[in-house]
Amino acid sequence: MQFVTLFRNIKKNRYKMYSILFLELEHLYDSAIELVKAQLNIFDNEFSMRFQRNPIHNIESRIKTPQSIVGKLQRKEMPVTPESARNNLTDIAGVRVICCYIDDIYAIADLLTDHSAFQLRKIKDYIKHPKPNGYRSFHMILDVPVYMSNGKEIAPVEIQIRTIAMDFWASLEHQLRYKSTGDSKIAESLTGELKDCSETIADIDQKMQDMFKKINLL
Repeated sequence: MQFVTLFRNIKKNRYKMYSILFLELEHLYDSAIELVKAQLNIFDNEFSMRFQRNPIHNIESRIKTPQSIVGKLQRKEMPVTPESARNNLTDIAGVRVICCYIDDIYAIADLLTDHSAFQLRKIKDYIKHPKPNGYRSFHMILDVPVYMSNGKEIAPVEIQIRTIAMDFWASLEHQLRYKSTGDSKIAESLTGELKDCSETIADIDQKMQDMFKKINLL
């Protein structure tokens, strides 16, 4: 198992305890993800029933690997323990929501924010305020209650909401950046081109949104 490899350097009397605690941590965050995905599907199905369309194109999720959790804690110079991970990391659990239109992003974000069970912790709007490299997406962190056999636990879930076009750009940008690693000239030339592509894609996103609104007026 991954946990066995990662924590061999921990004293034997603490190794078993840490392994169990990290497995419990993984279960907690996986459960929080499932709750968020279930609620998103409820919203999407309701839109389909009431408005005859689905605002959500697809939903993806992930949990940080043990290696990634350990690496991030080490970079932050924090203790490598399950408790430290829970207290200091808010992106262990992640959900990515791909929407059809820009307005759908904000509609879904508002519904999640207004949900009585979820507590909004943080928002970063990279659509209205794109990153310097051109990245666009709406990020939010929600505290999600998970009811275990021994009581309620709270797990933060990072949610990224973006359009199909934004996701297309982000996926290819990551690939191109990775492949250009090691060649500074190519990497530098890509920076401007990727930014230009981001602007073009943003224009297309807006045009598609405008066309959708015109059709709805018919």
